Amino acid sequence: MLALRLARGAGPLALLRRLLVAAASAGVGFLLLSALTYALAHPGDPAALPRLSWCLVPLAAAVHFAVAVARTDPGTRPRTGLSAVGLGPAGLAALAASSTALAATLGSTVALLLVLHLRGDLTGLPFDGAGAELLAADRPLPLAAALTLLTLLPLTATVAAALALRARASADTPDPAEPPVPKTAPGGLPWGCALTTAGLAIGTYAARSGADGVGSDPAGVLAGWALTAAGLAVAGPALTHAAGRLLQTARPGAVRLLAGRVLMAEARRIGRPLGVVCAVASAAAAAVALSGGGSRPFGPLTGLGAALVIGCTTATLLVAAAEARALRTPTRTELRRLGAPVGALRSAAALRALALLAVFAPLTWTVATLAAVPLEG
Repeated sequence: MLALRLARGAGPLALLRRLLVAAASAGVGFLLLSALTYALAHPGDPAALPRLSWCLVPLAAAVHFAVAVARTDPGTRPRTGLSAVGLGPAGLAALAASSTALAATLGSTVALLLVLHLRGDLTGLPFDGAGAELLAADRPLPLAAALTLLTLLPLTATVAAALALRARASADTPDPAEPPVPKTAPGGLPWGCALTTAGLAIGTYAARSGADGVGSDPAGVLAGWALTAAGLAVAGPALTHAAGRLLQTARPGAVRLLAGRVLMAEARRIGRPLGVVCAVASAAAAAVALSGGGSRPFGPLTGLGAALVIGCTTATLLVAAAEARALRTPTRTELRRLGAPVGALRSAAALRALALLAVFAPLTWTVATLAAVPLEG
């Protein structure tokens, strides 16, 4: 009940983020139920399990987005008086996880109602039965299996959000009112390179293990892309930190120095979402190269799955950037008070974007090229 009251009292931006979590949950739920109905309509088809396994990719992207929204939820910020009633950092983290569960469950409910409506289980077949064949309207829907699949995202997102927020609360690190630069660069670059290399190797082996390309071993390709995404996410903070150092080379001026220091300070916050976006862009380029050959092994709902993955990862990056910008507000205010021109602050922001583009764009192109070579072959 308290989570509902805090949700009602949140600002429009916070409510929009929760609605986006619900929309992502609805999309993932629809994909999962579509995979279930395909298995009902095609019993014994070996392609049924790969269809369900590919749903794990948008599910992971939606969970990542839900955790990012929970981290920026206003309800997780300590406020005066709440600790006295037992709502310390851990209690606020539990409330934010409850809000995540509420939004994800709402989306899963919408997905179930939509599938039942398209199947004609509620008010007859809509759209002249256009979705009847896709959703196996002639076969009864196993409610227990459907509900089990629909609880995957709410349960996973809630647990992940609770763990992430509890780890942040137990760390007891103050929010940086000023952007202090870490004394040491973020680690993870060697592990990130190793995971990315292993992912590309597994994807190459899986794609060449049969005559029909990715359709020969979809589980292997999925595992390879998952390892590649994990590697880029692990290496993202170190690469962002390196971009900040790159801005400060060769006698930097005040603008370059400010831009580089801010990137170094925010490397851990925005580096991982940047790495994930890099991985998604690489996978999208490889998928485009595959579709150019006329092969469509992913089924009719590929567009929805791709839109969910791209939308969730991009939204996660935007949420992380908005959080970083909010934490820089006291610094910007102090700089303005000291007489820093607005143009200098905007130039520093533009330099940060260019530095990140200079580091991550070639990396994305390289990974996409290496991933697409075996698919094109």
